Amino acid sequence: MATISRTYAKFMKYLLSIIALYLLVIFQTSFLVHFSFWGIIPNLIFILIIIWNLYENPDSSFGIYNAFTAGFFLDIFSDRIIGFNVLILVILAILIKLIFNKYVQIPFKKI
Repeated sequence: MATISRTYAKFMKYLLSIIALYLLVIFQTSFLVHFSFWGIIPNLIFILIIIWNLYENPDSSFGIYNAFTAGFFLDIFSDRIIGFNVLILVILAILIKLIFNKYVQIPFKKI
C-alpha cells in the first residue's frame, strides 16, 4: 500500500509540474511578449529552471525532466528550430547539477 501511495505522489508531482510549466509557457509566450523592459522580454521559464535546480537535491533528476518539458513547450510555441530551447534548458540543468555535485555541500533533509 505504501508503494502505491508513493507512486501516486510521484505521478502527481510530475503531472502538476507539467501543468504548471504549460501554463507558465502560455503566459510567457502570449502575455509577456507585450511587455519589454529596455528591449528585453523576461524569460520566466529560464529563471524557474535555474531556481528549481538550485533548490533541488543534486542527486534527483526531477529538475532535468522539468527542463526538458519546459524546453519542449517553449519550442512548440516559438518560431525557432525545434529542440533549441530543450537543448539550452537541459544543458543548463545538467551544468547546475554537476556544479552542485562537485563543489557544493548542502545537507538535504530526506523525506
